Amino acid sequence: MIFDETQIPGVFEIRPELVHDSRGFFARSWCEKEFAARGLNFRLAQCNISGNPRRNTLRGMHYQAPPFAESKLIRCTRGSVYDVAVDLRRDSPTYLRWTSSVLNAQGHNMLYIPEGCAHGFLTLEDDCEVFYQMSEFYHPEAARGFRWNDPAFGIRWPRQAEIISDRDACYPDFVTS
Repeated sequence: MIFDETQIPGVFEIRPELVHDSRGFFARSWCEKEFAARGLNFRLAQCNISGNPRRNTLRGMHYQAPPFAESKLIRCTRGSVYDVAVDLRRDSPTYLRWTSSVLNAQGHNMLYIPEGCAHGFLTLEDDCEVFYQMSEFYHPEAARGFRWNDPAFGIRWPRQAEIISDRDACYPDFVTS
């Protein structure tokens, strides 16, 4: 696996190393040892799938508050998405900054998002499916979010969101103090 750290410490774009033969290819998509070697302590608690029939569907920005903060490993298994992570760790040198990666089924690439960062994505084509591996179980009382267009972050989305849930559209501004 190839781990490319983004401009936000602890957020990695990960690409599997494909081994090809006459049958097709084989690749590792997760390895506890390789994550641990980079200081990424990832416990697999649950996996989720998001189906998105229409392009320009936006999901986010979501995270869980302590003590149920979660790391996520995100992969687009059908279609392509513009995936965003925002650093909410107050002691981080990149606090309130964001990074993005285009995840697509053909590239098999993933985005690792550590605890303390929010996550969201915008579908770039019709019929997208996103697979999430989570380090913590879902706790509704710890679920948090902020608006995808909150001026505190200035996320530059590649296109206008056309489909967004009422909850995601109505989050209040993020409070930085």
